[in-house]
Amino acid sequence: MQGASGPAPGERHIEPAPFRLLPAGDLPVIGITGGLATGKSLVTALLRTRGAVTFSADEAARAVLIPGGAVLAEIARSFGTEMLLPDGRLDRARLGARVFQDRQARRRLEQITHPSILRLLRAQIESAASDLSAGAVIGIEVPLLYETNLQGWFDRVVAVTASEATRIARLGARNGLAEGEARQRLQTQWPLTAKIAHADYVINNDGALSTLEAAVDDLWSRLRPSPGKEAA
Repeated sequence: MQGASGPAPGERHIEPAPFRLLPAGDLPVIGITGGLATGKSLVTALLRTRGAVTFSADEAARAVLIPGGAVLAEIARSFGTEMLLPDGRLDRARLGARVFQDRQARRRLEQITHPSILRLLRAQIESAASDLSAGAVIGIEVPLLYETNLQGWFDRVVAVTASEATRIARLGARNGLAEGEARQRLQTQWPLTAKIAHADYVINNDGALSTLEAAVDDLWSRLRPSPGKEAA
């Protein structure tokens, strides 16, 4: 993987990951990242259908944000109890609207949530690595992989991309965001050009599903080379 020590000058700075990932032996651990609404989850799902063992930072976040848990309690203390729904669950829409408009609020949320999310992901990866046989591939979807300096966890990184117009349209359809709101959210992450520059593989997701599936097939063949050959 190309060297990437963190955000380039002028980009968001996030402190290094609080701990390292233990080696996974001979099993390749692949990071899957990209911008908002590029299709990271879809690529991860397609890799899973081809045999990869996959985990997701977003799923880990849902697991740690359980009602009555310490992480959710700290969010309520820091941002107010109005961030909780009547049943005690997180009001994701309300919190998202708050943090995407306020860099300091977003930074505080990251400080609260990231350590617990990363600990869970680390435990999942290390547990899987101890159980899997040679030839297996572990894929981890991490939207903020570079923003949180996690590139050192992975043997290879895949960046999933799409045009800005496509991403804005998807955010409008998926999240009900107006164009201005969608653009604002896109600007909170590393630009896709920076992620592409640091990634080992790039998959474009602007076209038809069949085109994306073909790209994932090609990626899968590279991640699982023929016996006696090294990964491309």
